[in-house]
Amino acid sequence: MEYCPRVVDAELDELMENLPALALEGPRGVGKTATAARRADHVWALDDRDQREILAADPTQLGRIRGTILIDEWQRYPPIWDSVRRSVDGGAGPGRFLLTGSAEPVERPAHSGAGRIVRIRMRPMSLAERGVETPTVSLGELLSGAHPPVSGTTDVALDTYVEEILASGLPGIRRFTERSRDAHLESYMARLVEHDFAEQGHEVRRPAALLGWLRAYAAATATTTSYNTLLAAASPGESDKPAKTTTIAYRDVLSQLWLVDPVPGWMPTRNPLNRLTQFPKHHLADPALAAHLLGASSGALLEGRGAGPDVPRDGSLLGALFESLVTQSAQVYAQAHQAGVRHMRTKDARHEVDLIIERRDQRVVALEVKLTSAPIDDDLRHLRWLRDELGDDLLDAAIITTGKFAYRRPDGIAVIPAALLGP
Repeated sequence: MEYCPRVVDAELDELMENLPALALEGPRGVGKTATAARRADHVWALDDRDQREILAADPTQLGRIRGTILIDEWQRYPPIWDSVRRSVDGGAGPGRFLLTGSAEPVERPAHSGAGRIVRIRMRPMSLAERGVETPTVSLGELLSGAHPPVSGTTDVALDTYVEEILASGLPGIRRFTERSRDAHLESYMARLVEHDFAEQGHEVRRPAALLGWLRAYAAATATTTSYNTLLAAASPGESDKPAKTTTIAYRDVLSQLWLVDPVPGWMPTRNPLNRLTQFPKHHLADPALAAHLLGASSGALLEGRGAGPDVPRDGSLLGALFESLVTQSAQVYAQAHQAGVRHMRTKDARHEVDLIIERRDQRVVALEVKLTSAPIDDDLRHLRWLRDELGDDLLDAAIITTGKFAYRRPDGIAVIPAALLGP
C-alpha cells in the first residue's frame, strides 16, 4: 500500500536530527509502523514472538547494529525501554532509536524515560492527510497572531463529511469497500473486547456490559456527560449494573490503548475567568469507531436520526460526530505547532467554545464547530464573548463549517470550511 504522508512526519524528522530516542504512540492501526519504518535501518517487530525472544535473550545486540533501530510494539517486552534508556545515557547519537507502541505496558519500565525518550502522539488521519481537499487556511498562521487573510473555495459538502466520518482515519481501513470496512471495524472492536483488555491485565467478565458502556461513551461524543449518566445510559432498566469501579477501569484501559481522546476543559492562567468548568469532552480516537458502535449509517445521519443509548446532547448525532471529526483534525494540526487543544464551557452553560487551541505562552485561537454551510450572527456569539473577555490573549477566532467559502467577516471572525483548514 502506498504511503500517505502524515503531518507528524515533519515533527519526527526535526526531532530525530537532535534526539537519540523517540517513542511514537497511538491506537492500533493508526500507521505508526509504516511511518517509523521509513526512517529505520533495522526493525525489531516485538509482536513477533521469535524476534521478541531473540532480543530478550541478548538485548546488548542493539549496540552492535548500525543506523536507526525501530523497536515496533515495544510494550510487548517492556524491559527494552530501560535498555534504550541506558543506551541514551551511554551516549547514543541523534536518531538512534524509534519505538512504537499501541498500548501502555502492563509491566512498567524501571524508569519513565523522562529526559531520555521523547514521546510523540500519532492520531488517525486528519482531513488534510486524507486528501479530501487542499487546505487554504493554516492553523499555524492563525496561531501566529498575525490575523492572516482567509480565503479559499471547496466543493466538499455535507455528504462528503458524512462519508469521512464513516470511512475512518485509520489508513488500513479507508481502502476497503463500505461492507468490508464495516466488517473490519467490527473485528477491531471484537479484538478490543476479547484480547486487548486481557493483554492490559483486565479480564472482561461481562463483554456485553463493556460494549454497552462503549456505546454510551460513543453516544456522548462531544459532550461533557458525567460518568454516572454514561453508566445509566449503558444499562437502562437493569438493576444489576456494573460497578462504578468497573467502568472507571474500562476508561483507564481504553486510555492505555489510546482509544479515548478526551478534550480537557480549559482554564486560562492569565485571565480570571473563574466561571469555567473543567469537565472533559468525550471523544473516541476516531469518530468512525463511535459511528460503528452506534450503528449509524450515512442515511440515518443525514436524516437526523439518532442511534444508540439515550445520552443528553445538544443537537444531532451528526453534529456531534462532525465536531469529533474536526476535533481530531485540529489535534493533529495543533501538535505540529506545539499547541494544546482544550474546550471552554462556563458553569452556567451560557457560553461555550468547542475548541481552544492554546500556545505555550497561554495565548489562544478559539474555534467553534457548526454543522451549517451558512453561519448566522447567533452562531458566533460565544466567540465574540470570549474575545471581549480575553482581549489580546485571543490570537484569532473562527467558525468551522460545512460550507464552500473561507473568508473573514467584517467583525474579524473567520469562517472556514472544515476541509480547508490545515496545519
